[in-house]
Amino acid sequence: MAGVKCEIVPCDNVFSPSGDAREDVTPQAGAAIRACQNAQARYPTQMAFSNTLLLIAQAVFYFVVMISLLQARRQIGIGVFMCALGVMHFLETYLASVFYITLPFGIVSPGSTVLFSGKLLMILLLYIREDALVVRQPIYGLLIGNFLIVGLVMILRNHETVIVSEGRIPDISFVDEIGWLMVWGTILLFIDSIAIIVLYERLGKWLKHHLAARFLICGAVVLTFDQAGFYMALHYVSGAPIQVFFGGWAAKMGAVLIYVILFWLYLSFVANKESWLADRSFLDVFNVLTYRERYHRLLEDSRVDHLTGALHRKAYEEQAPRILSQSMAKGHALSLLVIDIDHFKRVNDEHGHQAGDRVLQAVGKLLQRNLRSDDQLYRFGGEEFVLLSDRLPAEGARSMAERLRHSIEMEMLAGQTVPVTVSIGVATSPEDGETVERLFDVADKRLYEAKRAGRNRVVGSVA
Repeated sequence: MAGVKCEIVPCDNVFSPSGDAREDVTPQAGAAIRACQNAQARYPTQMAFSNTLLLIAQAVFYFVVMISLLQARRQIGIGVFMCALGVMHFLETYLASVFYITLPFGIVSPGSTVLFSGKLLMILLLYIREDALVVRQPIYGLLIGNFLIVGLVMILRNHETVIVSEGRIPDISFVDEIGWLMVWGTILLFIDSIAIIVLYERLGKWLKHHLAARFLICGAVVLTFDQAGFYMALHYVSGAPIQVFFGGWAAKMGAVLIYVILFWLYLSFVANKESWLADRSFLDVFNVLTYRERYHRLLEDSRVDHLTGALHRKAYEEQAPRILSQSMAKGHALSLLVIDIDHFKRVNDEHGHQAGDRVLQAVGKLLQRNLRSDDQLYRFGGEEFVLLSDRLPAEGARSMAERLRHSIEMEMLAGQTVPVTVSIGVATSPEDGETVERLFDVADKRLYEAKRAGRNRVVGSVA
């Protein structure tokens, strides 16, 4: 059996994944080919058994080292864990493309069986211990890094190389092949990582306190998808037979089971299980992992006036018709208030634009402080604001407008060197109109009635 062990390496190098001898080997490799064929024929059970034990040993070693780095992240930094996670990617892709072993259920590669499965589950553990903001860093880092590798290889292949050591010629075509497999594997990892995390949170609805069960189901489902995706690429690149798919799938399911057992032992004897429990929205997690929360935040920022905190006029034009339509469909009253700061031009002229900005900022804050949950405040232009108040009839709207006017008069008088007041015009649907344009026109006319009547007052519909 010792002789068989010595011949495993050349055997893997001279056989294709189907088990047949490669046609492009040198004559000197003939002895190695025959030795491998004899070993596989004479010791199939022993070889499969020893390979299985070696895979289990690799999985245990990988899990112990990586979970230790994760456990010690507060002391040594999370970067150590992430670097260890990332540097294994080339090895796992290399092994998955050329290095195969025989197990009782088929042909597998330790690269995809132990390393890739382990990395995906470690990404899930990183998410559980940290959050989506942290875990997306290695996901996107791996994706970008492997695109970088392919780009660099495209440049490197244009070099005119020299032979320094006899027989050592750089195999750029092989690097090309591995590079594209790395990119495809990383794209799959990107999809897998998001899927396994979202699925984990989704399963929390039914298996909240059963971490190992969630771990097992997530790993089995996502790695099945991954095996199908990676096999298609591997078959296209190297002609891997279907046995590689079935053998790899069975091996990944076994790897998931081993990692789940190790995780259960870790939770039982090392970690505090309660500290691993968290209640997060799977939709929120998906948004963070795909940077959609950044998109929504930028979208919201683009609609908000940073000086006053009110929404921009563009947001009013987009939202007001919908808000009114929904309110009328439900039979609710909706009031529109046009609020204008009195003598604002005089403030700018006499005290400067910085003083004017401070007045706008203070008025915006006072208005927002007095809003209800059904109210939307917009800065319509210059010193003019529009307030949409759903489920607020005319009488309530006049009362609210008067309260806002009085609050601004009192607080601005106490806190500002420049006395500030506002005039407000009020319109209410459906009696004053059933379109946003009509309501605004009525409220705007009433605003100017308030201005003509001496300012610092409210004008609404006559009761």
